[in-house]
Order: sequence, then C-alpha cells, then structure tokens
Amino acid sequence: MKVLAVEDDPVALAMLKRALQKLGHEVVTATDGQQALAAIQHEEFRVVVSDWVMPGVDGLELCRRLRARLGRDYVYFILLTGILPSEENQREAIEAGVDDFLHKPLDPLRIAMRLHVAERIVQYATQVRQLEECLPICGYCKKVRDDRNYWQQIESYINARTGTDFSHSVCPDCYTSVIKPQLEELKREVERQDGGAADAHDTPAKKENPHVRRTH
Repeated sequence: MKVLAVEDDPVALAMLKRALQKLGHEVVTATDGQQALAAIQHEEFRVVVSDWVMPGVDGLELCRRLRARLGRDYVYFILLTGILPSEENQREAIEAGVDDFLHKPLDPLRIAMRLHVAERIVQYATQVRQLEECLPICGYCKKVRDDRNYWQQIESYINARTGTDFSHSVCPDCYTSVIKPQLEELKREVERQDGGAADAHDTPAKKENPHVRRTH
C-alpha cells in the first residue's frame, strides 16, 4: 500500500519510514501536518501514520481535514503518541476520525499487525464504494452483472464480496400495494367457487314432462 508517514522529528521519521518499507509498503514522508495536507492533495494514500503532537497542524487536525473530504476512497488513520493517552484524549481522537493508535518507541510487530488490519478495511471500503457507485442491474429479474460479465442474484453478489447474509421479508408499502390485493383477489375467488358449489346443490330437480305417461 501507499502510506503517508508524518513526523516532525527527523530521526523518528527516518525510523518510521524504514520500518514501513521493510514491510513492503510504498512510503511518502511529510515533516508536519501542513506538508501532509499538500501531499494528500496530489497523491492518493490508503493509510496515514502521523505523529500526534506537531507544530501548526497536529495529528488530530490532520485527521479531521482528511475526513472532511467528500467522494474519496477511505483512508485508514493511525496516530502516533509518546505517552499513554487519557480517556478524554482518546475520545477526542475517535471523534476526529482516528482509526488506531501506536505508541513510541515503535514496535515492528505492532506496526505490521496494524497495517494488516488497515489493508483489509480499506479493501472492504473500496468494495462498498464500488457497489454504491455503479451496479448494472436487470430491470426485469433484478439480477446484477459482476466484473466478469456474469449475471447473478444481488444477494449472491454482495455476499461473495462482503460476507453479508440476507433474510427476506416484505416491506409495508409492498404489502399494501402487492400482497394485500393478491390476498383479496384470492379470497374473492374462493368465495366465487364456494357460491357456485352451493348453487349447484340447491338447484331443484327437473320438472316431470306432463306429456309423458307414467306406467306402473
């Protein structure tokens, strides 16, 4: 993945860049929040790893501005901190849109675990956005066309990509406009059939022909 590393300490930034590169990621660096914002305007990053305390635009403000963008792919934001954040600070970070925390000094194993989670989440976010943007659907049978030009039920399509299971029911509008008229028509049909059977049962026997003489 392409990762943006933001750190105002040159030594800490070099260590962070080296750790990310060892994990196989493409790394772009920024020395403060303002420089990071400029980089985000020109390049697409799926993960940002940023120090919390920086002059000017700090890590929280950087995350807030990142979340304020509309119509862009989701970016996983990891905040670096040298001290254990208080409950209030953690709440503030979550409200700003921070996804995860890493404590200094950096532990390569912890970085690898966080980035593994980040990669899965951004992949799911991309799949959801693709589903929302354009999904060819048949106007008759409601099947959808996947990227291999196969047509399948929309439930199967979404389940294969997100693991979502579906349960089927009828919404109130469809019950009123579709199901209820069908039930009423069925009821009328049953009543007509019952009425026809009753008429056949109550029909009097044919009158005897007066011109026919009965013999004993």
